[in-house]
Amino acid sequence: MRGEQYLTRAAQYGLVYNKGRSWVSKLVVMKTLPNELEISRYGFSVSRRVGASVVRNRVKRLFREILRRVPLQPGWDIIFIVRSPAAKANYIELEKLVKHLLLRASIISEGA
Repeated sequence: MRGEQYLTRAAQYGLVYNKGRSWVSKLVVMKTLPNELEISRYGFSVSRRVGASVVRNRVKRLFREILRRVPLQPGWDIIFIVRSPAAKANYIELEKLVKHLLLRASIISEGA
């Protein structure tokens, strides 16, 4: 089913925000929480401070593409809270950053 890898409800976001563990970098904050499912789900929080809707949607597209290519371990809910400087970052920078945060959280393996 298409879209099952996304967090879609406010309650899902709230649970990760309140009970999840945080991993911080200069461009993004990542919050994670085990979900006891066979898949990992993710979502994005991109405020208006990041930029206009065109910029915010571009950032979300980049993150979705990065996460599509990264082999996530099953069983995690992940939220990426995007900070303002991420609007100026390119794909390569964001990819390195996301992989680094996921490695720190032990959600992907070293070989990824």
